[in-house]
Amino acid sequence: MSPADRPLVWLAGRVLSPPFTMQGRREAGFQLRRLQRGDRFGLPASRPMPVIGRRCHELRIVDEVVTWRVIYRTDPDAIVIVEVFFKKSPATPRSVLETCRRRLREYDDA
Repeated sequence: MSPADRPLVWLAGRVLSPPFTMQGRREAGFQLRRLQRGDRFGLPASRPMPVIGRRCHELRIVDEVVTWRVIYRTDPDAIVIVEVFFKKSPATPRSVLETCRRRLREYDDA
């Protein structure tokens, strides 16, 4: 990691094998590394999630049998990983949205 790269701050979730396949884990690592370096990308790899908060996004990691989601926020000094989950339907579950908002509130208050 270069001194100019932003660190990853994990509030929850993991990108481990299992449940990620090795391919999914590599893809997640590659995309997260790009975020650390300051790359910005949009659909289909990532989409904004203003319903969670400012600078929040949903990263899509296509694995062999499921599509994983990594909810993250781009802060000036870090990439904050809020949640990692697999998504079965087009809509993000309300419980995930509420959990992400709560975790970010707690992180910002600390």
